[in-house]
Amino acid sequence: MSGYALDTNIISFLLRGNRALQDKIYTMANAGHSIVIPSIAFYEVKRGLLDCNATSKLKAFEQLCDALSVDDIGMDTLEAASKVYVSLKQQGQMIDDSDILIGASCIARGHILITDNTRHFDRIDGLSIENWSK
Repeated sequence: MSGYALDTNIISFLLRGNRALQDKIYTMANAGHSIVIPSIAFYEVKRGLLDCNATSKLKAFEQLCDALSVDDIGMDTLEAASKVYVSLKQQGQMIDDSDILIGASCIARGHILITDNTRHFDRIDGLSIENWSK
């Protein structure tokens, strides 16, 4: 079965109660698909929730992390991210480092990235993306 990784914006939609997205993730997980949260997405969500003291959303986020798993950064991700960075720089198509790391973690682990930010992630060669928010 294929694996999926949730981008930061998808996690934000979930925490805002997007029922259709919740149902899609539940359906995919029950079908045996692995769904992970990249560690960089974890960091982006957690820092934002802490910054605005969103205690109820923090609790919901912790529950989401318990239900799924947080994918650690490894050398495979860092190696892939270095190559993605150089490729994007040479093409004049740079994106934020956090997006490079999220995309690279998906490439390194063979995950499909679930994102609403296809405009940025389309620039990364070898990255498979889907948008479940539409």
